[in-house]
Amino acid sequence: MLARNERVQPSGAFATGAIVRVSRLQLSRVRPPRVQIEIKIRATQLSEIPMHSTPRDRLPRPRIDTGILIVFVITTLASLAFLVLAAKVTGGSTMAFDRAIIEGLRHTTDPAIPAGPQWLQRVMIDVTALGGGTVLTIITVIVVAYLLVIKRWSTAGFVAIAIAGGGAANELLKSTFMRARPDLVAHLTESYSSSFPSGHAMNSALTYLTLAALLARTQKSRRVRVFLLVVAIALTTAVGFSRVYLGVHWPTDVIAGWCVGATWALIFALIAHALQRRGQIERPQATDDSNVDPGS
Repeated sequence: MLARNERVQPSGAFATGAIVRVSRLQLSRVRPPRVQIEIKIRATQLSEIPMHSTPRDRLPRPRIDTGILIVFVITTLASLAFLVLAAKVTGGSTMAFDRAIIEGLRHTTDPAIPAGPQWLQRVMIDVTALGGGTVLTIITVIVVAYLLVIKRWSTAGFVAIAIAGGGAANELLKSTFMRARPDLVAHLTESYSSSFPSGHAMNSALTYLTLAALLARTQKSRRVRVFLLVVAIALTTAVGFSRVYLGVHWPTDVIAGWCVGATWALIFALIAHALQRRGQIERPQATDDSNVDPGS
């Protein structure tokens, strides 16, 4: 006796979730073939079946080990870049590079006048304030207060420690290198501490990038996540450029501040992810699926 079972999954909205089992039994070679068909339909809820399944949905998510490796490589390269830059700054080999950029941002006839229209100087003064201690402290206090209001106690403490710790690290680095401010051109804004690394560049990088990374983890839309990170990077870049334009920092001061600030933010973003997986700080609250762009 020959038995064969075939399992068919029909397509179409009407037949979704149906399981059709066809059994053909050939009882004898003498008699005509006798076919017995048994159809069993098991109803399933349409909500349990993804109606818009794409190949991307079936791809496995990256392992946390891969993320750790990527962060390790990036932080290692950024740290190495900072160390190399610090060594060159200490040895004075970057002075030609620094002088060329600062002098290139001033009028050739009068180095006290910055290049560009007059309104650009006012814009740069406003932009540089976005990386100042007052503005960054206000932003941090608002974010921490909001997290406390919605009872995300551990996340609030984590944000406060990450940003306050970065500011303390900047002061430690400044006191270690004690580099003098540029004296080639007139300063277009006030400055008090030593020059290397740039406090505005470093603190804006670690603050804006840390907050953007935490906010991005609450969004399912890739476009929104990319937008948040791009805005953070744009703010950090603008603040750093304004410091050189206003003549209060050498370009290498700003580059070093970017390296340390971005590395700090990246490390704390990874720590936050690890603590959330362990349940030691609150997991991010995802947005509603109805607000997510299907093409994201």
